[in-house]
Amino acid sequence: MSVHDELMSVQRCLEELTRSVKRLEQQIGGGGLEIRRVRTDADHLRESVALLREAAATAVSPKRPDLVTISDTPYDDSLWIDTDDEGLGARDRRAP
Repeated sequence: MSVHDELMSVQRCLEELTRSVKRLEQQIGGGGLEIRRVRTDADHLRESVALLREAAATAVSPKRPDLVTISDTPYDDSLWIDTDDEGLGARDRRAP
């Protein structure tokens, strides 16, 4: 399973847990310490999963830049007429 599928599965389980806690709260009553702790823990789990989803969304491999095709044809020689200005030397002279 992919990370997205796993997170969706966890989300569904959390939603079922939340519904079950609400049903228990209605049956037992919402004033007891135990049910409040369970409700709080379920809320913390929901927040933690939301943070995990955000982290997983940003952790997805960054998009690779588009590739640029470079032609194999030789460059035009007129591009290199001013090579003297770039410190490469003139064609008719030799280096010392």
